[in-house]
Amino acid sequence: MIPKIITGKGSTRRLIAYLFGKGDANEHVDPHLVASWNDFAPDPGRSPHRDPKEVEKQLYTQLDQPVAMLGRQAPKTTVWHCPVRAAPEDPILSDAQWAEIARRIVAAAGIAPAGDTEACRWVAVRHADDHIHIAATLVRQDGRRPRRDYDIRAVQREARQIEVDYGLRRLKPGDGTAAKRPTSKEHFKSKRLGQDATSREILRRRVRRAMAAASTETQFFVLLEASGVVVRPKTEPSGDVSGYSVSLPGDVNKQGEPIWYADSTLSGDLSLPQVRKRLATTALDPVTVQPGNPWHQATAAAERIPHHLTRSDDGVAQGQLAALGGALDLLSLTAPAAARAELERAAAAFERAARSRIAADHASARALRRSVQAIWNDPVRHGEGAGLAMLIDAALTAVAYAVHWHRTRQHAQQEAAAEQALVHLQAAYAQVAEPVLVGLAHRSPGLQSKRRYAHHLQESVPKHAARILNDRAWDALATVLAEAEAAGHNASALLDQAARQRTLEDARSPARALTWRIHRLGQRHAPGPQAQAANARHTVQRPATPPFFPEAKGHQR
Repeated sequence: MIPKIITGKGSTRRLIAYLFGKGDANEHVDPHLVASWNDFAPDPGRSPHRDPKEVEKQLYTQLDQPVAMLGRQAPKTTVWHCPVRAAPEDPILSDAQWAEIARRIVAAAGIAPAGDTEACRWVAVRHADDHIHIAATLVRQDGRRPRRDYDIRAVQREARQIEVDYGLRRLKPGDGTAAKRPTSKEHFKSKRLGQDATSREILRRRVRRAMAAASTETQFFVLLEASGVVVRPKTEPSGDVSGYSVSLPGDVNKQGEPIWYADSTLSGDLSLPQVRKRLATTALDPVTVQPGNPWHQATAAAERIPHHLTRSDDGVAQGQLAALGGALDLLSLTAPAAARAELERAAAAFERAARSRIAADHASARALRRSVQAIWNDPVRHGEGAGLAMLIDAALTAVAYAVHWHRTRQHAQQEAAAEQALVHLQAAYAQVAEPVLVGLAHRSPGLQSKRRYAHHLQESVPKHAARILNDRAWDALATVLAEAEAAGHNASALLDQAARQRTLEDARSPARALTWRIHRLGQRHAPGPQAQAANARHTVQRPATPPFFPEAKGHQR
């Protein structure tokens, strides 16, 4: 259940007219009162023998009476409006149930404490199955102002308890860093226009991608405009740019004017000062940028995230999660069409998990951001199914660790968001990795080579050998080992190195994890003659006959 408090100036006239009107898209069906401060306020929706406009006037006049009595001494902010919405999967509540919920909400907010006959005047209007609107004035009937300190937090706490009492979907408590939700009006408009998301959500996604892809502020704005976003800088009298607003072409109000969204209203971390902080640590430094395959570099950086989440301070950990969120924002743009939708959903979900009240150390995650930017800047040259698969595989482990990291810090919303992202990432991984693994398996080496590799597995990872040899990905692992040998590497030494990179204990599939690691290591420059001789001596010291090789099971699909 989601309550949202909005305050305003002046009379409740316009608000009452809206609540009992048809709505912007004729979405208001059967608007009527379910509760009021005195339980017999005039109801424009249930007065069939009177002019509705006349009843509306009577209602808002009664609501505004305590404010009018103060005259010039009335406070500037006088209108309190709180929509309360149930989740789509919740049961439909009766008018009596919504009335009780409204009374609990106004009591928690300090608008009308239980038993206080001199409290503020208020009404609860229902015009749909899943929500009500509470309208109140912020002057008590005795002329005093209500005590509504921290009413937003108090109402949210009461909403969590209402969910328990009525058996509704239980939302996670937040920490104030969630992005602003689209309004009902925005949702209705997107449906009317046939959009799969609201303008706010589309703009947020495009701004996040631009921030993830940009290295400078100038490039950030260029990328925004290139993505079809209209940008309006906020310029101070000094000429300095202190913020920006964005709009979608064709998204206009009733007057035909563009609808603008300020940077911070999209999300707190998308305000220009926050974007500048991120870019300040992302600007490319030609001295420190290493040449090589950016898929491999990005995967190596992603594989280090679990270490940071368990060993580094919270600022570094938060910086790693922010960079991982940026990587997911860009990955969908380089993915094959089959996996694009799931990657977009994963990025949209993880966006919430990438932000908390902990200040992020963005400098600690430069390697991941730079390598993903390199992939995005030249997707044709760097386009590689195996590269994407291995990066998603590393991201899956990182997101799983993010779930635990947020859980231990009681970041309930972020934990739930990371869990949701994990589901979409797993679906994307299956779509990307399966054809790559099948292709590798078709080039699997002969039985003698596979026997030798099985022996090396027993030596390098004895705890996982049986599981790997019975995994569908075993043939693919054998292929990358054979290809690495053909490039001059020692298979046994390569397996040892891959096993030492990171534990296999938390790998969903040790066979796949080793396949991607060997694939990455095997494409590095092969060792020189001296190193190869040392590797040969290392191999000779091991028994020639493998003690275990399940031939029949090893070929199962």
